[in-house]
Amino acid sequence: MQLSFSFIIPVYNRPEEIKELLQSFEKQTYKDSYEIVIIEDGSTDSSQEVITEFNNSLDITYFKKPNSGPGDSRNYGMQRAKGNYFIVLDSDCLLPPQYLETVSKSLSSNFVHCYGGPDAAHSSFTLVQKAINYAMTSVLTTGGIRGGKKAVGKFQPRSFNMGISKTAFEEVGGYGSIHPGEDPDLTFRFWEKGYETKLISEAYVFHKRRIDWSKFYNQVKKFGMVRPILNKWHPQTSKPTYWFPTLFCLGFIAAILFVAVGIVQPLWLFIFYFLLIFCDSLLKNRNLAVALLSLMAVSIQFLGYGYGFLKSTLLLAVSSKKPQEVFPNLFFKKNL
Repeated sequence: MQLSFSFIIPVYNRPEEIKELLQSFEKQTYKDSYEIVIIEDGSTDSSQEVITEFNNSLDITYFKKPNSGPGDSRNYGMQRAKGNYFIVLDSDCLLPPQYLETVSKSLSSNFVHCYGGPDAAHSSFTLVQKAINYAMTSVLTTGGIRGGKKAVGKFQPRSFNMGISKTAFEEVGGYGSIHPGEDPDLTFRFWEKGYETKLISEAYVFHKRRIDWSKFYNQVKKFGMVRPILNKWHPQTSKPTYWFPTLFCLGFIAAILFVAVGIVQPLWLFIFYFLLIFCDSLLKNRNLAVALLSLMAVSIQFLGYGYGFLKSTLLLAVSSKKPQEVFPNLFFKKNL
């Protein structure tokens, strides 16, 4: 199949991010034509003026629509895109020059209907951005599920860097209304239809994640809250490892209580783990400040995800309502 690529990028109130992303498109080494579809998802701070600056150098299709969330906006863009293979990006990403060339070569040699790539920290990122990137991508924290390695089991692509064929998109109906969690939900539905996914490790993006500690906590808490919902919808994908952040936090509290009665061995296990995190981050980032901030990022990640996962698990267990009724803030209404 001759591949024709369409990039699908929803944006919400972030014109400066789109500008930086489009600047990285101008540096692509890929020689054939491709389309960039930008979907303005009900923004009050429009990106239209910024986008017009690139009309002469890039093939951009721009849509405006009412706010209905990133998953619904991606569906909107894919339904209107001209290509037969969609590459979904977040607006806070930057592309290395060889990105699309790498993807094209990989799909030409080993075609799949869905792929994902890793995210990395650019040298221009702040110390906090680099620390959060470490927490979100390290094998020691997420097990490589976001693309830091060839993950254990089937690879689950994420929509900050994800490719989907038009054929697969049309068969499964695109993203659902849950957010966050729309990425694994879509992947699981691909698997249920018999489609394979793969990691293209060389097709990385620089993912800026413009968030502070408070926003990061709320984000990972939502990640934890949606996982039991996904387990309920796709029970064959449920894993004991999803309990790790919750058990880690409960274990840490227990270790502190044990110290009060003179038992210190459990606490030393946690100290050893955090020393491992510190050394690993220092080795990867070569920056003492980032290594120290990584301890904060990992702690917030485990606390937020662990609390969200436990809360959602308990509420779903005792409620006879649908997840949409128990957690309405985790679902967008479709406006197509």
